[in-house]
Amino acid sequence: MDGAGQIALPVLGILAAAAVTFYAVSFAEIREKSFQDLDDESKEEDGGGFQSSASSRERRARRKAEKNARKS
Repeated sequence: MDGAGQIALPVLGILAAAAVTFYAVSFAEIREKSFQDLDDESKEEDGGGFQSSASSRERRARRKAEKNARKS
């Protein structure tokens, strides 16, 4: 029985390490996918994520034009 124990213990250790690694990688992938899904949902709600600086310039120019139109 002593010889079987010397073989079984390292094999069980290797299997335990493989199981822990598998679950760690699986949970990391699930978390990454959920973050991607969350990011996709926010892009749909916001109309495509971050707006470029050009669009803020356009808004500023439009406000300035409207302000000038009211003065005239």
